[in-house]
Amino acid sequence: MAMPELTLSLQFARFAEAAEHRSALPRGQVARWIRRALDVPGEITVRIVDAAEGQSLNRDYRQKDYATNVLTFDYSQEPVCMADLVLCAPVVAREAKEQGKTLAAHYAHLLVHGTLHAQGWDHETGEEDAEAMEAREIEILAALGLPNPY
Repeated sequence: MAMPELTLSLQFARFAEAAEHRSALPRGQVARWIRRALDVPGEITVRIVDAAEGQSLNRDYRQKDYATNVLTFDYSQEPVCMADLVLCAPVVAREAKEQGKTLAAHYAHLLVHGTLHAQGWDHETGEEDAEAMEAREIEILAALGLPNPY
């Protein structure tokens, strides 16, 4: 199966644990995870942030005053998927630990999740949509050799 083209920008904010997160996110691996979730060519920026930036973005754009694991800002779905995916490193690390996953495996799941959101998938519109999105995530992660994240 030919994978869609991807233009990827991978950014890391400055924070104490940035080196750990950078080592869990080799550029080639990040591109592979995102491309597997794309149905069309993509132009995607991935930014890894600290808790303060994550909380500020979530508060300003979703009116939720806490840091969340991944935020998706989608600008275009077709013919090219254009989006920013912002992942909050401390939240991702905490969740990975709580769920008994490696940091890389949890990032893979969240990048797939965010990429699906960027293409219009939405788990907050109803149970049927949530189940469909979850099933698609499981399918993509299995193709990447990663276990069911749920």
